[in-house]
Amino acid sequence: MAKKSDVTKKFGEKRSAIVHAASVLINEAGVKATTLTKVARAIGLNATSVTYYFPRKDELIVTVYQETIALLKSMASEALAEETPQERIAKFVSLHVALRDRIRRGERGLMTALSEIRSLDQEYQDDLLLQYREVVNDVRSFFGEPEDDKEYALFSVRAHILIEAMLWWPVWSLRYSVLDFPRVEKKIVEILCTGIPAKPGRWEPLSLDGGAWRTSDDEATQQNDDFLRAATVMINERGYRGASVNRIAEALNVTKGSFYHHHDAKDDLVMECFQRSYDRLSKVQMVGLELEGDYWTRLSSVLHELADVQFFDPMPLLRTTALQALDSEHKTDVVMRSNRLARRFAGFLIDGIVEGSVKPVDPLVASQIIMSTLNGAYEARRWAARFDDGDEAIRTYLSVLSEGILAKAA
Repeated sequence: MAKKSDVTKKFGEKRSAIVHAASVLINEAGVKATTLTKVARAIGLNATSVTYYFPRKDELIVTVYQETIALLKSMASEALAEETPQERIAKFVSLHVALRDRIRRGERGLMTALSEIRSLDQEYQDDLLLQYREVVNDVRSFFGEPEDDKEYALFSVRAHILIEAMLWWPVWSLRYSVLDFPRVEKKIVEILCTGIPAKPGRWEPLSLDGGAWRTSDDEATQQNDDFLRAATVMINERGYRGASVNRIAEALNVTKGSFYHHHDAKDDLVMECFQRSYDRLSKVQMVGLELEGDYWTRLSSVLHELADVQFFDPMPLLRTTALQALDSEHKTDVVMRSNRLARRFAGFLIDGIVEGSVKPVDPLVASQIIMSTLNGAYEARRWAARFDDGDEAIRTYLSVLSEGILAKAA
């Protein structure tokens, strides 16, 4: 007869295998496509066996998110035990790089993209977001006790950008061998801690002419443009699964029939949203390249403009995290386009290093930190809305890039 401890151990191991398999499926195909049957098949069980541990799919999905957030919390707590802010940041980055190393070498590791939490039922969503806020609070504490509201806002956005960088790391780490991870880790910490320009804190962005990437309230829009705007905002807010055809149609006060008149399927609209967002980002980059001045001036002008769009434009850029729900073919296209835009940022940095306006950072690493910072700007909309001056909100947010995450508050 088996000992109770052996039975308990076996139960825990099987439950852990189920949670891990679900995590992998969510990262590959999104919450909607993750079914109990697919989870069971991934680990050689039948669906009935899985329901013994998780009677309903929602329970499994919530557990996956809970364990991911618990892992983030554990990493943040371990880093917080270090003596100085720089040591805490370095430790936090190190733990994330080490996790990806272990996963790449075959060890099981649970780190699920969190972008679809807002697609869950409100009761689950509220509880998970409360747990996630505890992670943010710990990371904010890396920088010490804020002296006033202004410093609290600064520390909050630094925590947000640091976490966003680490949640984006699994995507672009695929381009590196694990043998290169120690060097990449060092470069991530250097860029985050000290910023990009040769003269730390230099921030003199110029205005960009054209504005074809902005939403104009004065111009009549085509109905398809309205669909794109509503879908982009809905996906950013609620994730791919939460942005249902019904909700998009209701937001525009049109019928589902009208939606399908313009789009054969929801995925077509999502891909069009990505295409529009990347086209807008590309236009800003190209206009920035034509500016007068050195390359840091050009780059900072582009960053200012894109942050302004993310914070204040009625149609923000689509968060790249929405890509997890796409099929593999579409996902490959989206990641490839994202990498092309990141390489263009790397071009700004390389030319700036040559002329001396940018410090000698690793341009490939820095360009990905730029992408995650811009991607995360949408989530900081409510934070930015608290500022009386929009330019101050943008300058504060992007100060991580212009002077580093450790700079003293102005």
